[in-house]
Amino acid sequence: MAKTYQYCVAENWGKGFIDHDESWRITFKGYPANVWQVPAYNKHANLWISKVAGTVKTKDEAQALVDAEVQAAQAAWDAQTDEEKADPMNTRPADITLEE
Repeated sequence: MAKTYQYCVAENWGKGFIDHDESWRITFKGYPANVWQVPAYNKHANLWISKVAGTVKTKDEAQALVDAEVQAAQAAWDAQTDEEKADPMNTRPADITLEE
């Protein structure tokens, strides 16, 4: 059975944002724009979203937020000088596609 996900927007405040118990009960994936992917139809994920005062988003809404953040980062990279771009540690941000 394919995994299904839900998305939310929640600002990571640091320690305690994801506690030890949550980290083994829930599979988290973070994206730009404070978008978080968690399992759908999961009691623990829903409790976590509530704990962090997350706002649930559809996949399309979450994708639009991620796209805007990535495009802003790409524009900032494009505006750099050739010398700055030559640094091998400075790569252009890649596009991100969220999973269903």
